[in-house]
Amino acid sequence: MRDVMLIIHFIGLAMGLGSSLAFMFLGIASSRMEENEARKFTLNTFALSKMGHIGLALLVISGLYLITPYWQILTSLPLLIAKLTLVLILGMLIGIISSTAKKAIKGSTDTHLKKIETFGKLAVITTLIIVVLAVYIFH
Repeated sequence: MRDVMLIIHFIGLAMGLGSSLAFMFLGIASSRMEENEARKFTLNTFALSKMGHIGLALLVISGLYLITPYWQILTSLPLLIAKLTLVLILGMLIGIISSTAKKAIKGSTDTHLKKIETFGKLAVITTLIIVVLAVYIFH
């Protein structure tokens, strides 16, 4: 069962990190467009966020199973505690981004898109730190 959960975990990682990186590259592409075209393009890319949400859900579900052997010694693993804390922060960032994206679709697009860009950068950095910590902890 552990191998199945590990596979699910890596699929979730690919989906979550993949969508974050996709948004980053789509943002670069939209920066080269005319302002109105870029706004419309960016609003249409929010459909990709479903993949990120599913990936995060797969990560959390499989991660809860995979971390079971470590609960007894969790207090002696500060890097694992840091990783888990960053996963919670990532969840909050994704929630904020999703909420702001819905507001951007309804109106005040430019203001909300700037917020999404900032939170998106933080989400990518947070995700990369989580991956580095995971490799370091479980290596």
